[in-house]
Amino acid sequence: MTVLLEADPSPVTGHPWFGRYRLAPAAGAATLRDLLRHEIRDTGYWHQTHLPAAPIALPAASYAELFRVSRALLDLVRRTALESAATTEGRLAAYRMPPSEQQLFLADQFTEERYADCVARPDIVIGPDGPRFLEFNVSGALGGPVEFHCRMEVWRRLYTDARGRLPFGYQHPFAVRAEMFRQLCAESGLPPRVAMVGSARDQGGFTRYFDLQVDHFNSHGLLARFFEPEDLHEAWDCPPRLRYGLGLRDFTIPDWAELGIDTAPVQTALDNGCLLVGTQTSTFLSSKLTMGLLSEGRPWMSAAERALVDRYLPWTRVLSHRWTTRGERKVDLVEFTLAHRESLVLKESIGMSGRQVLIGRESDRAEWTAAVTAAAETGTSVVQEFVAPRTCRLAMVADGVDEPYDTEVAPVFGPLLFGGRPAGLFARFFGDGREGIVSVAGAGCSDDCVVSI
Repeated sequence: MTVLLEADPSPVTGHPWFGRYRLAPAAGAATLRDLLRHEIRDTGYWHQTHLPAAPIALPAASYAELFRVSRALLDLVRRTALESAATTEGRLAAYRMPPSEQQLFLADQFTEERYADCVARPDIVIGPDGPRFLEFNVSGALGGPVEFHCRMEVWRRLYTDARGRLPFGYQHPFAVRAEMFRQLCAESGLPPRVAMVGSARDQGGFTRYFDLQVDHFNSHGLLARFFEPEDLHEAWDCPPRLRYGLGLRDFTIPDWAELGIDTAPVQTALDNGCLLVGTQTSTFLSSKLTMGLLSEGRPWMSAAERALVDRYLPWTRVLSHRWTTRGERKVDLVEFTLAHRESLVLKESIGMSGRQVLIGRESDRAEWTAAVTAAAETGTSVVQEFVAPRTCRLAMVADGVDEPYDTEVAPVFGPLLFGGRPAGLFARFFGDGREGIVSVAGAGCSDDCVVSI
């Protein structure tokens, strides 16, 4: 079987950053559909009408660039968020955080800040000038690890040769995360035990999403257990030898609020010495306001850090009635935003799954004007340069087709970082070639592992 094919990029929307080669499908359409859907079953995942027929393959240099820059920018994001105020209370005020986010902080502020960025995943598109970082997701509940695991189970089965070799390289999120927890346990003087805190109600009533992760921990030297919030008292209200002093916070406050799940048991566990990463301070790192502050520049940034930000972040500003810079010009920010609708995106500071985002070119002038005017009064939104995504060619399968076929997709890359270490590269895209806001749970959205060749 021929494994590598010429990438044959689109002359209109492609980009040389994607490289010269791609992976050929290793099975027929029916087999691919069955395997991919079987592995992702009972994890709360939606039915995808379009599925990848091969992993997305990147040149080693492009693959490494995403992780190298992600780690550097994450450090700047952390510093930007923490220097916004000296205390948690000050940051809550500075960021104008909603009441829902003003909970689940540790009493020990040093520990709270120390473990805020343990789990991170930026969202990156490839624009005309290469990678552009649209936002940073910093949370123990971010999407990617389970999805990557399920997809990679299929790709390993199909591409491993008779000598046990794969024609591509990758990191596995579960393996890197287990190593992170081993190091955290050693750093804290705790036994190697991990509490995974979440709820099956957030995964369609199934526990397999958590079972996959717990099973990996348990088979790699860590004693792990999944805790629903109602059972979380069993992690600390027990003899010392049975306690779980460290865990993964695999939920978000907004998701639990929608489901009516009480967060009080989590706060009680935190108050009784159970450290759940990433800590609530991660909400400041995830805020789009941090991206705006970083893009505008901080007084402590070196020339090299300023150049890195200018190279990889699209122009982003916290929207309010003020003057700022756009290139070499000084502009009235609100007037500039109103006048350049088709080249800008409006984003609220807190949001998930592509919600709270308005793309100027996809809205009419009246809608844009109303949204910008309202956002300028609150100071809790950013305006960001629109990045026209470039595409790569990928083999796909769809419901009802007999053979894999090629299409152009515009992936949103999500490099996973656990404890600052590369932990696998995940991608989302519209499998039918559409453009728009790509959400992990959006209609028509597909996903895939990304590997290096």
